[in-house]
Amino acid sequence: MEEKQCCCQKTKHREPEEYKKLIHRLNRVEGQVRGVRTMVEEERYCVDIMTQVQAIQSALNAFNKELLASHIKSCVVEDIREGSGEKVDELCALVQKLMK
Repeated sequence: MEEKQCCCQKTKHREPEEYKKLIHRLNRVEGQVRGVRTMVEEERYCVDIMTQVQAIQSALNAFNKELLASHIKSCVVEDIREGSGEKVDELCALVQKLMK
């Protein structure tokens, strides 16, 4: 795991396969959002639009699950191996936010 501090922003190197999967999911979400915008512009029925918004939320949840699993398997595990608990504390705070 390569994590470095750049100014005041943390960064993390991702392997090409992980990067590709995450970008693919985000591209799909972006397309879904554009589709909902078109539906609003075309004055489509409210229930149909809300159904598509729910699909976007599900896609974002899938993205978050994949990213969270990667974070645990790399950043958190590495932090524990180094004898630190900082990333575990950070993870606990994140889970609290996600479960609101």
